[in-house]
Amino acid sequence: MKTLDAAEAAKLVRDGDTVLVDGSGGGVNEPGAILAALEARFLSEGHPRDLTLIHVSGMGDGHGGGIDRFSHAGMVRRVIGGHWGWTDRMQKLAVDERIEAYCLPQGTLSHLLRDIAAGRPGHLSAVGLGTFVDPRLEGGKLNASAIDDLVEVLTLGGEDYLFTRSFPIDVAIIRGTRADARGNTTMDGEGLLAETLSAAQAAKNSGGVVLLQVREAVGAGELDPRDVKVPGVLVDAVVVDPDQRLSFATLDDPVLTGAQREDHTALQAMPMSLRKVIARRAAMEVHGDDVINLGFGMPDGVAAVLAEEGRADEVTFTVEQGHVGGVPAGGSNFGLCVNPEASLDAGHQFDWYDGGGLDVTVLSFAEIDSRGDVNVSKFGGRIPGIGGFVNISQGAKQIVFVGTFAAGGAVSLGATQSTDGEAPGPGIRVDSAGKAKLVPGVQQVSFSARQALKNGKPVTYVTERAVFRLTADGPELIEIAPGLDLETDVLAQMGFRPKISPELTLMPRAIFRDEPMHLTLKEKS
Repeated sequence: MKTLDAAEAAKLVRDGDTVLVDGSGGGVNEPGAILAALEARFLSEGHPRDLTLIHVSGMGDGHGGGIDRFSHAGMVRRVIGGHWGWTDRMQKLAVDERIEAYCLPQGTLSHLLRDIAAGRPGHLSAVGLGTFVDPRLEGGKLNASAIDDLVEVLTLGGEDYLFTRSFPIDVAIIRGTRADARGNTTMDGEGLLAETLSAAQAAKNSGGVVLLQVREAVGAGELDPRDVKVPGVLVDAVVVDPDQRLSFATLDDPVLTGAQREDHTALQAMPMSLRKVIARRAAMEVHGDDVINLGFGMPDGVAAVLAEEGRADEVTFTVEQGHVGGVPAGGSNFGLCVNPEASLDAGHQFDWYDGGGLDVTVLSFAEIDSRGDVNVSKFGGRIPGIGGFVNISQGAKQIVFVGTFAAGGAVSLGATQSTDGEAPGPGIRVDSAGKAKLVPGVQQVSFSARQALKNGKPVTYVTERAVFRLTADGPELIEIAPGLDLETDVLAQMGFRPKISPELTLMPRAIFRDEPMHLTLKEKS
């Protein structure tokens, strides 16, 4: 094991290498000093070039950090990423056909590292069946330049599975907190464990090298072996960056690393808005004692609603990066958690998710179509990808999708005359329609309604204007917001005509009022 500066470490990456970068979005666990040195070397020397780049989670800040450090013509040939949403420049290279672009489920890639480390031929799973990851659709290919098949269908015992083949990893770039003179590494100053150990094991057993970035170097024997997350036998070079941040948003926070507990974790009440209306209606689908995953963005409003209603302690939140319990952080700190009860390696969390450990998940949607399929991965000229979306949506026992009914347009909250003839009360008014998000066919299948129906999973689609549930005939309209005209404000603004429940009713008026709704969680059957 050698201690090198970042520029020296960058020279260990050769042209044509397969490079795995471990970490998470928003700069969490990102080995930024090494990535910056690699970018500087390429811009100066034109090397390393023609890399195959692997990243399990989305990584970056939207301003050139993370995976965007590699987004220079010629630096990479192929990118296999679980999520592309933080990497605007790399997305553009993919859209412009300058690289071979693939997107595979975050959990699949997380597990694949363990399979590579163990010398197994690949990863076998039902995750991704019926979605664009399925080679009978797109095989995880994001552009025309991606011509090689990374995934195949295997049939065992009469059931179909997706098999993602293993490949050697030449370089793994990982991050920890402190390393001793032999390279033994702790992660006590990090906000999550990610796939750090699996990444190192996969590279070493591929005959590759492991580059480790830490905040601090300590002497041999100074680390408690029970705190070591990556043993030194797996590490080839250590780069010390004393300016290493917890995330792009946060320099350091002992609460977010788990070193301290926060006495007051109550979330601030959301201001009254359409987003709050949607979060409130979604929260009504939650049962007491549920184990929950909340997706990035709009779904985190469900946690705020449950807290405001005094119900947050009646459920257990989890995040795919490995935390169980506590309160999930949002924004650029997504993946971190306040007061978790446990913090696991991401691969173990996805074992639990894939096997059905989640009672319910609340996830965003970009498009919903007439079959009930959902797209979050490719729309509007962007390819943000899927992250853990496929693992979570296929593994959870119950799925709730949330989003605005249309993109753009204008919808107002306020007192309205109800369509059921009641006196004026809280509801909404559509001032301008916007672009339809409920479309005849999604641009890309991120969630397969057919698979959900096959597996008997209840699915609900919640918007501010209407609520739908999945049936064998596609989405069925079951609720409409007070104040709207069914034909003009809902059906005419959709790209397909849904089945309408004979028991169509109004969305609860309480979710439109600017005061607590006195929520009581459902009891489990």
